[in-house]
Amino acid sequence: MPIWIVFAGIIGDLLGFGALVDYIAKKRSIELDPEEGIKNASDAEQIYVENFLYQTKENNNHFQ
Repeated sequence: MPIWIVFAGIIGDLLGFGALVDYIAKKRSIELDPEEGIKNASDAEQIYVENFLYQTKENNNHFQ
């Protein structure tokens, strides 16, 4: 069996799973806001995440 069929199946399964999660979230009126999760973190975790995001942004602006 060609490898591209396997990859297409894996990608299709992931997209289908994502669609199922979205459908269930909309049906149950669940709000999925990524910014909301960081509000429940400790101060140290918030500093770590903000520092990581800043370093990632700086690294992307200065790539070689």
